Amino acid sequence: MVPTEAEILDNLTTAILYFDSGLILRRLNPAGEMLLEHSAQNVIGSPAELLFPGDETFIDALREAVATAHPLTEREKLLHLPGHRQTNVDCTITPWIIGEQVDGVMLELSHIDRQLRITREKRLLSQQSTARELLRGLAHEIKNPLSGLRGAAQLLERELIADDLREYTRIIVAEADRLRSLVDRMLGPNSRPRMGLGNIHEVLERARQLVNVDLPPGIELTTDYDPSIPELTFDRDMIFQAVLNIVQNAAHAVGDSGEILLRTRITRNHTIGNERHRLVAVIHIVDDGPGVPEGMLDRIFYPMVSGRPDGTGLGLAISQSLITQHGGLIECQSRPGHTQFTILLPLGNDT
Repeated sequence: MVPTEAEILDNLTTAILYFDSGLILRRLNPAGEMLLEHSAQNVIGSPAELLFPGDETFIDALREAVATAHPLTEREKLLHLPGHRQTNVDCTITPWIIGEQVDGVMLELSHIDRQLRITREKRLLSQQSTARELLRGLAHEIKNPLSGLRGAAQLLERELIADDLREYTRIIVAEADRLRSLVDRMLGPNSRPRMGLGNIHEVLERARQLVNVDLPPGIELTTDYDPSIPELTFDRDMIFQAVLNIVQNAAHAVGDSGEILLRTRITRNHTIGNERHRLVAVIHIVDDGPGVPEGMLDRIFYPMVSGRPDGTGLGLAISQSLITQHGGLIECQSRPGHTQFTILLPLGNDT
């Protein structure tokens, strides 16, 4: 069956936005929603100045296309987007002419960062798999001697009469148990996800309320949820723990004052690793702290890697493991004053 024009438009990976002659957005395709990180119902009717904030040169180019009816193409343009985001695109502005009048402009925006993002996601998934295999081997080598050490200490305790000497064997047993627990935490959860249909915002609100209890007065934890996100199939406890770990890290990062934002969006035709998903829920956790230390960004999802002197380095590794069990991924972008963790969760099993 031959696809309709609307179906072709909806399946393009190029973002298509149509503005009327007053530069008011009237239509966009799913790739455009992905670019703006807003659903169509939230952005249709918005002026171009709001969608591309602070980019007067680009807005002037749109106005010129309306005024002169001349198309414009620009390669490798740094595009300014809502939420202080930037991305590199190839841009084509085409006047939409009806009769002798310019009715509006069609904007084509092709992500040139897309292939870089896919490559980065593949690397993250590979890192997660490699780290997990290394930890499994390490755990085997550690846990076997620990079991022998613990058993020997218990046998020795039965032979000792003096309580002060038996206290030493109890310390050996307790420390062996602590190390075993640490190894288990490094490996992450062994149980399979208990999948069920649920609202992702309920899980986010549960995490927000829990973190809010201990936040200093100077930290503001805000939300920007997309109500159009349908229910997902996921393990509520696993996703809660993954989100909680990241939000708690953000709270530590901002210190005594700052802002943390929980934002949700939905994207279409999104590739995670080698899998292309029709619909993906996107959770952004953003803070205005000092950022991830230079040189650590590529390693933050490895176990025992932490930017805090008192950190265990397990929270992000566990979160990544929990999300990958759902076919998703966690990414991080960071610079001083803006750190964003992005959780990608496919909706359902269709790819």
